[in-house]
Amino acid sequence: MGNTLIRLAALTLTGVTLAGTVASAHSHRGGDWPTWQGDKAGSRHNPAEFRITPANVGKLELKWAFAYPKTGVVAKSQPAVVDGTAFFGGPDGTFYALDAKSGKTKWTFDLASVDPSQRVVLDGPAVARGKVYFGDSGGYMYALDQRTGKLVWAKDTEPHPTGMHTSSPLYHDGRIYVGASSAENLGDKNYPCCTFRGHIDSLDADTGEVVWRHYTVPEPKEVGTYPSGAKKFEPSGAGVWSSPVIDERTGTLYVGTGQNYTGSAGDFDSLLALDARSGAVRWKQQVTKADTWRDLCNQPDPEGYCPGLKDGTNLDYDIGATPNIFRVKGRTYVGVGQKSGVYHAFDATTGDVKWRRQLGVPLPSGGISGIQWGSSYDGDKLYIATYFAEPGTLFAVKPETGQVLWKTPNPANGCDWGGAAQHKDICTPAHGPAATSTPGLVWEGSNDGKMRAYSARDGKVLWEYDTVRDFQGVNGLTGHGSAISGSGGAVVSNGMLYIQSGYYPFYPSEHGNVLLAFGLK
Repeated sequence: MGNTLIRLAALTLTGVTLAGTVASAHSHRGGDWPTWQGDKAGSRHNPAEFRITPANVGKLELKWAFAYPKTGVVAKSQPAVVDGTAFFGGPDGTFYALDAKSGKTKWTFDLASVDPSQRVVLDGPAVARGKVYFGDSGGYMYALDQRTGKLVWAKDTEPHPTGMHTSSPLYHDGRIYVGASSAENLGDKNYPCCTFRGHIDSLDADTGEVVWRHYTVPEPKEVGTYPSGAKKFEPSGAGVWSSPVIDERTGTLYVGTGQNYTGSAGDFDSLLALDARSGAVRWKQQVTKADTWRDLCNQPDPEGYCPGLKDGTNLDYDIGATPNIFRVKGRTYVGVGQKSGVYHAFDATTGDVKWRRQLGVPLPSGGISGIQWGSSYDGDKLYIATYFAEPGTLFAVKPETGQVLWKTPNPANGCDWGGAAQHKDICTPAHGPAATSTPGLVWEGSNDGKMRAYSARDGKVLWEYDTVRDFQGVNGLTGHGSAISGSGGAVVSNGMLYIQSGYYPFYPSEHGNVLLAFGLK
């Protein structure tokens, strides 16, 4: 994934602190939001949210802010909210459990207590069976006691030194499913590129042991040298950046993959349908014929270092988004957005193409015009947002055919008011976050630092809030908002809205970024 924008800075790490009390956990109870996907099918929809409605959403106000120390690392960990507690990782190497209503800290966990190297949480946690599961920037997976934050197990699941977890874990039937990605393609001209290969893992939820692993590309082999003399390896890449989903009725796991770093082989830019128990491939759909890209493609003088430069296949058209499973006239479909701006819908059983819809207009520079992290399905419509697409736009789409029912561009004045107005050279009308929905509402944030609620009926903006400002955190720190964070999106649970504000582009501030929580007046 080319626009990873993860260049890990030095971290100030804190220790394990307080223990709090949380009731026993269930995978999805009432209005809780226990996993990145919202549910196992990837709907990113909370049907139990009845408190915030189209009629009163305009009365949302900030209830509390939680500020991070300034580290130079993006705020990426979308919260899980279960049994009155919000669980998330900070850009400071700490995992947090806060009271969901007040923001008061219940407990924290220091990643350095497991490994002293500088690690942060880049994914969103999953809460199930009394445990909190998450990964980190070095490839570790963790299980903590939901009530106390005590470590249950930690496993280094990544054999490659640059491997990491941006994929958020999914719990199902005693297993954890999670993908592995890598920032190896950010190496310079002297780096021996590349030897990472993406994979999707099934772990025993009680022990963390790997039950099965599916690699997305064959093992890389040395094939020569670059002009700098650095060794060249092929094929590589095809990281699993996004989170998997599962059809519980058939036991089929669906997950998307990224582009090759070198060579052109394996399951790059593909939607995989795997047997959840064994990892066997049931079907796969490769949506790009050739796509080999590394960061040097965007740097000066890329000749000899940018695979695909001459034939135009340096596209970076990942499937970085999480799939959606939905029903159409008695048939089950699985759909997924691509960084090319296309949303693809397949028959979930056979993999046959049902429809495709071009939404974002493809732009150069690493496929950043398209669908980045995920879409939402409320049982009636699909809600799909595009990133840099001149401008980024929120779409409502008919699940049967892909017909666009309405579309709302990022408001044209988004860079003209609020904190972004002071930095028009930085501000862009783009939608990095995944879309979220609740009955009657769609939630999407922007690079202009605004969080917005849209009418699910016609796409009208019903509420917006500027986050590019200072916030006094309930933890005693001052924080500053930025772009609404990608790699996740809004979480709406039990009458509260939670968002991370602290993503590229970074609006200048001497303070770190913030997690914000909103409720009705």
